[in-house]
Amino acid sequence: MVNFTIDQLRGIMDKKNNIRNMSVIAHVDHGKSTLTDSLVAAAGIIAMENAGDARLTDTRADEQERCITIKSTGISLYFSFPDELGLPKEAVGRDFLVNLIDSPGHVDFSSEVTAALRVTDGALVVVDCVEGVCVQTETVLRQALAERIMPVMTINKLDRAFLELQLEPEDMYQNFCRVIENANVIMATYQDDALGDVQVFPEKGKIAFSAGLHGWAFTLTRFARMYAKKFKVDTDKMVERLWGDSFFDRENKKWVKKEKPGLSRAFCEFIIKPVKKIIELAMSNKTADLDKLLTSLDIKLSADDKQLQQKPLMKRVLQKWLPADQALLEMMVLHLPSPAQAQKYRAELLYQGAIDDAAGTGIKNCDPNGPLMLYVSKMVPSTDKGRFIAFGRVFSGTVKSGQKVRIMGPNYEPGSKKDLFVKSIQRTLLMMGRRVEAVESVPCGNTVGLVGLDQYLVKSGTLTDLDDALPLKDMKYSVSPVVRVAVEPKNPSDIAKLVEGLKRLSKSDPLVQTSIEESGEHIIAGAGELHLEICLKDLREDFMNGAEIRVSTPVVSYRETVGGIMDAERNGVCLSKSPNKHNRLYIYAEPFPENLAEAIEDGKIGPRDDAKARSKLLRDEFGMSEDAAKKIWCFGPDTTGANLLMDRTKAVQYLNEIKDSCVGAFQWATKEGVLCEENMRGVSFNILDVTLHADAIHRGGGQIIPTCRRALYGAQLMADPKIQEPIYLAEIQAPETVSGSIWSVVTLKRGHVFEEVPRPGTPMVNLKAYLPVAESFGFTAELRKATSGQAFPQCVFDHWELMSGKPLEDGDRVNKIVKDTRIRKGLKENVPGIDHFFDKL
Repeated sequence: MVNFTIDQLRGIMDKKNNIRNMSVIAHVDHGKSTLTDSLVAAAGIIAMENAGDARLTDTRADEQERCITIKSTGISLYFSFPDELGLPKEAVGRDFLVNLIDSPGHVDFSSEVTAALRVTDGALVVVDCVEGVCVQTETVLRQALAERIMPVMTINKLDRAFLELQLEPEDMYQNFCRVIENANVIMATYQDDALGDVQVFPEKGKIAFSAGLHGWAFTLTRFARMYAKKFKVDTDKMVERLWGDSFFDRENKKWVKKEKPGLSRAFCEFIIKPVKKIIELAMSNKTADLDKLLTSLDIKLSADDKQLQQKPLMKRVLQKWLPADQALLEMMVLHLPSPAQAQKYRAELLYQGAIDDAAGTGIKNCDPNGPLMLYVSKMVPSTDKGRFIAFGRVFSGTVKSGQKVRIMGPNYEPGSKKDLFVKSIQRTLLMMGRRVEAVESVPCGNTVGLVGLDQYLVKSGTLTDLDDALPLKDMKYSVSPVVRVAVEPKNPSDIAKLVEGLKRLSKSDPLVQTSIEESGEHIIAGAGELHLEICLKDLREDFMNGAEIRVSTPVVSYRETVGGIMDAERNGVCLSKSPNKHNRLYIYAEPFPENLAEAIEDGKIGPRDDAKARSKLLRDEFGMSEDAAKKIWCFGPDTTGANLLMDRTKAVQYLNEIKDSCVGAFQWATKEGVLCEENMRGVSFNILDVTLHADAIHRGGGQIIPTCRRALYGAQLMADPKIQEPIYLAEIQAPETVSGSIWSVVTLKRGHVFEEVPRPGTPMVNLKAYLPVAESFGFTAELRKATSGQAFPQCVFDHWELMSGKPLEDGDRVNKIVKDTRIRKGLKENVPGIDHFFDKL
C-alpha cells in the first residue's frame, strides 16, 4: 500500500532542507528505470515483488514495448529515514520528500535529460559494472556538471558479474576500481569550482553497488555498521578498511596494509564472498544450508518465500538482506544537496539578471515568501487530448492555483512585450509518474506541474509575479537537430490536422523543430533516426488522431561558411549601392579564428556578455585584434548564432542610424546563406566603409536592408564559400572477433575509427569513430548485418566539419550536395554569380 498521503507530501514541501530533487542519468540500458522501481516500491506505490519488472516510470506503451525510456518522467516520493542513520545537520525530522526524475539514456533523447537536469540539484549516475563508463555516461555527466548538479554513483547489474561472468572477487574489485576511476576522470575534467570536489569514492559513501533488476544494493557503510559491532571498532574506521589495500589476517587477528599469500582483500572477504555464498546456495537449491546462513544474518523468510527456487529465491533473500531503496536513500539524503543549499551556488548560473536584485536574492535564499520565479523546462502531454501540463521547478516564492503571473518565453526581451503574457494559472499539480495529484500551492525548492499555460508556452519559459524580474536562462542542449524529414498528409483535406499536429509535436519534445519552408514543405528536424521515428509516431497517432502522413527520406542540415579571402583584402571587399543610388556599403567576409564558433555555441561567449570581458577573452584566447573585439554589432542568426557582424569603419557619419537595418539584414542573410539557404556558421562580416545620404528619408530600412543583404551575400561568395557537414561520434561495442568488419563498414561510410580499446576481463572491445551524419542512415542495420548482430552503435552529434571540395565548381561532390539541396528547397539549381549581388570594386 502507498505509505503516504498527498497532505503529508504537501507538509514536507515547506521544509526545504528535507527535500531532494534528483535525476537518474546513465547510458542506454544501464538500468535506470529498473533501479527507480526499487525506490517507487519502497514508497509503497508498487509491490516490492514487481520492482524491477514494472518499470513504472516508463509511462508510454512504446517505452514498455521497446524497453527503453523515451521521455523523462517525474515522480514525488515520501520516505522516512531509518533511525540507525545519522541525519544531515540542517534536516528537520526524519521525513523526506524525493522529487525523482527518471531520464532516457539513448543519445537521441538527451534533450530530455537536459530538461530534467535543469529542475533538479543532484544526479544518481548509474553505470553498468560490465560495460563501464560509455559515451552517453560522459555526455550526461558533462551536462550535469555544467548545470552545477552534484553527482552520486551506483555501479549496477552486479548480478551479471556474479551469474553471467562468474568473476572472482578480486577481479570484481579491480573492475569496480576501473569504472570508478573512469567516472572520476570525467568529473574532474568538467568540474565547476563553485561546486567543489565532485569526485565519488565508495569509502565516502558516494557510491552504491546495486542489482536493479533484483532490487538489492549496498553501500560500504551498510556493511561497516554490521561489522563494526563484531570487530568492536568505530563505523567510520570500518568503512575505510572495507575499501582499498586493507587485508585481515585471521591467524594474528589484525589488519594489514600489504597483500600476503593467503590473505584476501577486506572488500572481497567481508562483502563479495557473503553475497556470492547466498547466490550460490540459492541457485543450487541448497535450502538447508541457506536457512542456516539466513538465521545467522537474522533474516526471516515467509512460508511463500520458502517455496521459491533459484533466481526468485535469490532475489527475495538479497532484497530482504540488502534492500536497494535503503542504500540509495541513504546516499541521496546524506550526499545530495537540498534546494536550500543548491540554489546558493546555482543561482548565478540560472538567473539572467543581477544576483542581488529581488528575484536573484529570492532564488539564492530559496525564499518561499520571495517573488515567484519558476522555470518550465518541458511540456508534458496530459490525459485530456491535445492539452499539455507545463512541468517545471519553483526556484523562489510559492506558486498557487488561480495566481496571476507574467509568462516570459525564450524570446522575451526585457522592457518589450515580445513573447510576454500575463495570465492566471488554472491548477497546480504534483507529478506522480503515470498520475497527477492536485495541490493548492507549491513552495520553492519543488517540482510542479501547471495547467492552463499550454497556449502561451511552446517548450520552456519563466513565470514570475515581479514586474521587473528578468527570465531564467534558457537551456543548452548537447545535441543538435541535424536530421530532417518533410511530411505531408496522404489526404489533402488533413492539412489543417497536420499544421495543428506539428504545433503540438513541437510542444511535446524539448528539441524537435518544426518549420515550413518557402516551398511549402512541412519540415521536422530531430537528433537522429530513432528520435525522428518516435516524433513521427506521436504526430500520427496522438496529435493527428491516426490520420495518415507521407514522410520523405531523411536529409541532413548543412552549414555554410567561408574559407578565406581569395585575393588581397581589397579584392575581397564588395560594394553594394542602394536602389536609390544614394547609399553605398563596403563589406568583406573572413572565417572565424579556430574554436571560436564552438565557444559561441557552448555559450562561453554570447551577446549578453560584458563587452570589456568579452573583448579581453576574444583577444587573449582567439587572437582577435583589440579593435575588432570591441566593435561587435551582433551575433546571428537568431541573435545568438556563431556569426558576427563587425563595425570596422573609421569616423562615418549617421552610421548608428542604419545599425538596426544592417543587423536585420545580417540576421536574414546568416539564416539563409547564398549557397543553398542553410544557416551560416563561423563567418565574420566586416563593414569597412559606408557612404550615406545626408537626408534620413533616403536611408530608411527599405533602402538599407536589401542593400546590406546583397553586400553580405557578395562578400560570402568572394571569400571562398564552403560547406560544413555534421559529424556523429559513434561508439560501438562488439566482440574483438568482428572489429575488422566494423572498420570496413565505417570506412565505406566515409567515417574513420580513431580509438579501439579492449575491455579488460571480457572478449569485448570499445570502438570510437567519427561518422558523417549524411552517411548514418541505415548504418546500424549494415553494421549488424556485417557482424551478425553482434555490434551495437550509439551515435551522438559531435561537431561540424569542413567538406573538402568546391561548392561552385560543376561536377564536384560538394557542388552536387548544394544543387540537390537547392532543388529540394524549390530554388534555381545553380548558385547565383557574384555579379548578381553587387558592383565589383
